[in-house]
Amino acid sequence: MKIHIDIDCFFVSAARIAEPELEHKAVAIGGRSDTKIFSKDAKNQTVNFENSGSFVPTFYAKYEDDKVNCNAREGSLGCDIASFTDENGKVRGILTTSSYEARSFGVKTAMTIREALQLCPHLIVKAPNMSLYQKLSHELHEFLCTKIPLVEQASIDEFYGDLSGWVEDKDIPAFIDTLRHEILHILKLPVSIGAAPTRYIAKLATTYAKPFGSKVIDKYNFDAFVNPIAVGDFAGIGKSMKQKLHSAQIHTLGDIRKRRGTLESWGPYAKDLYKRVNGEIDAPIKTTHRRKSIGISRTMDPLYDRVELIRRVHILARHLAYAILKLNVIPTVFHLGIRYEMNQKSHKNISMAELFTEKKFDSLCLRLFNEADSQKRLKIINLSINCSSFTRDSKKELSLIGFEDEQKMRKLTEQTQILRERYGIDTLKWGSEM
Repeated sequence: MKIHIDIDCFFVSAARIAEPELEHKAVAIGGRSDTKIFSKDAKNQTVNFENSGSFVPTFYAKYEDDKVNCNAREGSLGCDIASFTDENGKVRGILTTSSYEARSFGVKTAMTIREALQLCPHLIVKAPNMSLYQKLSHELHEFLCTKIPLVEQASIDEFYGDLSGWVEDKDIPAFIDTLRHEILHILKLPVSIGAAPTRYIAKLATTYAKPFGSKVIDKYNFDAFVNPIAVGDFAGIGKSMKQKLHSAQIHTLGDIRKRRGTLESWGPYAKDLYKRVNGEIDAPIKTTHRRKSIGISRTMDPLYDRVELIRRVHILARHLAYAILKLNVIPTVFHLGIRYEMNQKSHKNISMAELFTEKKFDSLCLRLFNEADSQKRLKIINLSINCSSFTRDSKKELSLIGFEDEQKMRKLTEQTQILRERYGIDTLKWGSEM
């Protein structure tokens, strides 16, 4: 049997560990794109490779004191609301998560903070604390490894485990019930746990075990549990597939299981989807993951000034170069995307199999930006840079043209990396950033 462990309202639960007085109150964690990275006096930027997932950035600002130094009071907006107020006094940003007390008022993830406060005026909005989240996630992973032989970290707040040959099926209900209470007692984190023959059904079971519950799906209750569930609730069924299923009068997972021929006629992905819903296939628990890409993205207030935007491209390139060197990989595919106001988008890709140096990468990003910026009359609201197809995972060979000169520049890049790892990413900056 596989199990899926999910921390209930993780960011809120972490805030309650730091501030116990938030317990049983309507609390939400706000999120706003970290534009501090563009400040000319930016410092304490750090990089995270261990965890990923929604609202979990690779790069974020690490503060000396990660604890909140003010008291939240019931009936107030919370002392962190200033973090989401712009220079005009408007509250900006969206919610990354909310407590169940807040959800009872209709507050939802990805809702704007302004909308949430209209629904729940006494909502306590807290600023995110990425360092604390990383610490708690790591502690939970370490604890799970002492209880389960195979543990996979799927995201900052989700884990999978394989109990095959470790816990008898008949003992699994008691095992996962005891496990969730131990986690709450030792780490102060409320979790929900689902168990099933496959990881896909186990994840589904966790959803229906929340909050702070456990649920086991076996061959005896599989049909009764799976069949009534709406297709949109199954992980892996996105918006387009959901629409396609509905157009074929397939609304529940039970409908999928009855329409095997229809699914198989739609191609390999739909055929695989049928098997996952039916519990016929599974994926192994992977204790380690090899990263296949790395990227950085920032959303900002609409900005027209191309000189300032180019400065920001240099900053994003520097941070991403630091991460690439820290991963010790050589990417060969580079992507830069631009989102404009009025819902316009543009992007540019390039493939290049050459030794990686920061200077070359910086020039490449600037070139991609100039080529991608096709709507020069519009303001830009988001910049993103992504690198993939690392040489260790592809069959591409590095070009030998100018290789000797590239090695010299690579040595300079490596020396720069040593200084940044010792004193911080912002220790050395390009003159064009100032």
